[in-house]
Amino acid sequence: MQPIPPIKPPFTMESALAKVKMAEDAWNSKDPERVALAYSPDSEWRNRAEFFRGREEIKAFLRRKWAKELDYRLKKTLWGFRENRIAVSFEYEWHDERGQWYRSYGNELWEFDEEGLMRRRLASINDAEIAPEERRIP
Repeated sequence: MQPIPPIKPPFTMESALAKVKMAEDAWNSKDPERVALAYSPDSEWRNRAEFFRGREEIKAFLRRKWAKELDYRLKKTLWGFRENRIAVSFEYEWHDERGQWYRSYGNELWEFDEEGLMRRRLASINDAEIAPEERRIP
């Protein structure tokens, strides 16, 4: 799989919005191989209380995530940007194997290398149980 040519920093409003949309589309694909291509080979992550590094650990994490978070759908919103950094807020909905739906909210801080690959991702996330009729992400 060939990566899409990355949008490189420094970011403008237009390029930051495009970067966020590309990330949203990739994550909604639920394809760990595709998602991992947006990250540098030595990318560092904090996701909730987990810390890991590199594309192989990212792919392993995503496989675990999407095995648990069924029918996952994500919406990201640009919060701010400067030079080689972007901040986003997000929400995503998913259900567990019992059928309980959740909406997960949070913020991410992204830092990119010169080639436009994400070298650091810090994510803070909270989960709330919701009823199926409360879903709002198609």
